Amino acid sequence: MWTHKAWAGRFVPASLPAKERLRGYAGWCNAVEGNTTFYATPARKTVEGWAGQTGADFRFVVKVPKVVTHERRLVGVETEMRAFLDAIEPLGERAVLWTQLPSSFGPNDTDTLERFLRRLPADRRRAVEVRHPEFFADAAVGLEGVLDRVRAEWVPFDTTVFFGRPPTSEAEQDAWGKKPRLPRRTRALTDRPVVRYLGRDSVAETVEGWGPWAEVVAGWLREGRSPTVFLHTPDNDEAPALARRFHDDVRALVPELEALPEPEPVEPATLF
Repeated sequence: MWTHKAWAGRFVPASLPAKERLRGYAGWCNAVEGNTTFYATPARKTVEGWAGQTGADFRFVVKVPKVVTHERRLVGVETEMRAFLDAIEPLGERAVLWTQLPSSFGPNDTDTLERFLRRLPADRRRAVEVRHPEFFADAAVGLEGVLDRVRAEWVPFDTTVFFGRPPTSEAEQDAWGKKPRLPRRTRALTDRPVVRYLGRDSVAETVEGWGPWAEVVAGWLREGRSPTVFLHTPDNDEAPALARRFHDDVRALVPELEALPEPEPVEPATLF
């Protein structure tokens, strides 16, 4: 995500090579979604570079590869998971293992999910994102029981604001056909909740829509939890600035929350 083209020259120096832009991103935000790991397990040396570009408190929520979650549906994946866990080992305790499941993975598959989660290293934080609609109804209790037994978090992906009205741009139209339509869920199961929120092209609508989350996150902080929140828009062009604005909104409710560091200035592009 930190190599997003629209961020070069705005949030990260345009002169930075792509493989070093995480350092620039880390000046704006203190956590990142490791979405690239979904498509391919990175080389361990690459992950060592990620670790070296970020501070000790920077968090990585790294997605389990799709060959494990979507192609083999968590069964017969010992070789792939060993390779994945070895690759991300340099991140240590800063990494959360994010298992995003396909919409076809439903309540009848929870035993498979529990077996998979129990085989993960005990010292690794686990988080699960489900998209089957039945998990948000009567089956919620069963899934919560599974996650509670293995000390895993349920990752909500809140798209309710995004789907509040029809798309008005190419980026919104593209996301309209790809993102799940599921109810908002605000219940935390562990001391490290993880939230994903999708707004609109409109900054005003995006900010207004995250109001409930600012209240929820403030409540979690008062309870002693340490949440991680990711802010998205259809094109993600303004995401780092929006993430900092959300942090400011939460800090207004919980003044003792530590401020984010000021990012390094990004020099404007020049001809020479």
